Amino acid sequence: MYSIDQADVVIDLVSQTLSLPKHHKFYLISSGENGIGEQENSGKTPRGWHKIEQKIGGEMPLNAVFKARQWTGEVFDTALGESNPQRDWILSRILWLKGLEPDFNLGDGCDTFNRYIYIHGTPDSEPMGIPKSHGCIRMHSHQIQEIYDLLHEGDLVYVSEYKIEA
Repeated sequence: MYSIDQADVVIDLVSQTLSLPKHHKFYLISSGENGIGEQENSGKTPRGWHKIEQKIGGEMPLNAVFKARQWTGEVFDTALGESNPQRDWILSRILWLKGLEPDFNLGDGCDTFNRYIYIHGTPDSEPMGIPKSHGCIRMHSHQIQEIYDLLHEGDLVYVSEYKIEA
């Protein structure tokens, strides 16, 4: 389908990292706590080739809180976090992914886009380097803001279940 050299974003689920090879950038992330997989309603992080279908939140303040891809009007801080300890925070920016592999991460029962799988911001208090999300790729807010400004809709994203040697 594609070669890893063509990827604008490479996500390594083994090492819990995201890299931007063309920009020589490297970040720790947090993927799905339920593991790796494409099945709808699984809470797992899907593998394979994707593209950034939509960028959301570029005009919002750092730590803007999103629900259903809309700004709630809130800006995350410690007090808000403490008052909602079970909330799955989607902060700052959203890169909404679309699968590119029919019957694997695109189509009925496995569709990344219809599963609302994003690369998105999360509170700085959330640990990186370990799977803790509901299937999305989480990054700290200042990091998602940085990559948001470097990436474009249509950019290729490769999500690997195997360690990727740099």
